[in-house]
Amino acid sequence: MTAQDAEPMAAPALARRRFSELLEQFAADHPGERVSVADLLHAMEGRAIAALLFIFAFPNILPTPPGLAAVLGLPLIYLSFQLMLGRQPWLPRFIADRSMTRETFAMIVSRAMPVLNRAERMLRQRWWPLVSPMMERVLGGVCLALAVLLSLPIPLGNLMPSVAICVIALALLERDGFWVVLGLASTVAAFGWVGSIAYGLVKSVIFVVMNAF
Repeated sequence: MTAQDAEPMAAPALARRRFSELLEQFAADHPGERVSVADLLHAMEGRAIAALLFIFAFPNILPTPPGLAAVLGLPLIYLSFQLMLGRQPWLPRFIADRSMTRETFAMIVSRAMPVLNRAERMLRQRWWPLVSPMMERVLGGVCLALAVLLSLPIPLGNLMPSVAICVIALALLERDGFWVVLGLASTVAAFGWVGSIAYGLVKSVIFVVMNAF
């Protein structure tokens, strides 16, 4: 086989790399001491916007250094809004320049790998009407609402919205309509979760105020 024959075969193989493999390679090969949001945006070039949603949502599920939620929250809002409008991913400079240490990013990737590997074994293309272009825009609106919800200053309030965004993102990455249903169910659970926490906080504040005077 000649070199010319081998090249067309290599390109599809590269295109078929799993999302988990792409993340691992980026974490291993990134040369800088810090990983910026712009670095991630560039690394995911040519991938669905859903890949970026997963990257920015997943760390909110983990115990992470203080301030990381502030780094990742705004990109989720911007990206979800662009998905809702059917646009290509873009972030303003004041968001794109935010960064975390390379060690923090490597830790996040290592924690995500078991989840991604299990999910990628279960995901497959099915129930295509739920991943149509119009449905993608609807899911962008859902993710936007979830992104705003997880940005609220509510203790543990970012957990369930982040899970829901991750499920929807994986569903869109692999065109799996069944996982869209799981993501929408997770969305309902997320709003119930945050609502119950907020209700408990309000009741606690009222109780303290009423008993203080």
